[in-house]
Amino acid sequence: MVDLDALLGDFAAECADLELLVAPLAPADWSTPTPAAGWDISHQIGHLAWTDEVAILAATDGSGFAHMLAEAAPKALTFVDEAAEAAAATPPPELLERWRRGRTALAAALRAVPTGTKLAWFGPPMSAASMISARIMETWAHGQDVADALGVTRTPTARLRTVAHLGVRTRNFAYSVHGKTAPAEEFRVELTAPDGTLWAWGPADAAQRVSGPALDFCLLATQRRHRDDLALETIGADAADWLAIAQAFAGNTGEGRTAGQFA
Repeated sequence: MVDLDALLGDFAAECADLELLVAPLAPADWSTPTPAAGWDISHQIGHLAWTDEVAILAATDGSGFAHMLAEAAPKALTFVDEAAEAAAATPPPELLERWRRGRTALAAALRAVPTGTKLAWFGPPMSAASMISARIMETWAHGQDVADALGVTRTPTARLRTVAHLGVRTRNFAYSVHGKTAPAEEFRVELTAPDGTLWAWGPADAAQRVSGPALDFCLLATQRRHRDDLALETIGADAADWLAIAQAFAGNTGEGRTAGQFA
């Protein structure tokens, strides 16, 4: 059984680590460009704050979320960027406080979700545990953009397991958003955790296999590094094809990063 409290604790820790990067910045430094085209640090934090708020709506007001989703449908390709742009116009101290309030309120809202309830979202409906897992993944991924913008190398933690798990679980989704049919057979994924232990998914005797550092797989699945810049190994053509389209986040395919961009 998934430990929701443990996931919520990881979410709080991931947010706290990112806040350590942005809270000391002078207001002008929030305009520092990040690797996401057109997004500076304010956009990154604004996006996280907005998405946490939308997740609260999904957890507390299903009809309100459905209404918001219907309103966003005509601009499906732009509404996320528009929300980030609007949030980025907020003075940094106010934006930081908005993000703090939202993530605290989200944790409370998800704790109150009855066991077994599925929450509507932009992709398939999800449990409270899946929702907070997705927020951990997004916070980590956008935190990577901020770290890259500031030239900071972050220390990987065991929280990467949640990011990696989503990367594995979204295999078929990645195929679908690229208009492809996922292979019928499961893959074996073996990743070396930050502490040197092994994290594994899929049948031990699977013919299609992926292995390498957990950090590298997470960077790939969130499209924060190019495949060529990562120490991931594959066995089987299908496994290699998957790594070219892996996507742990909902929505349209991203532009990703170019080879050698962070050399």
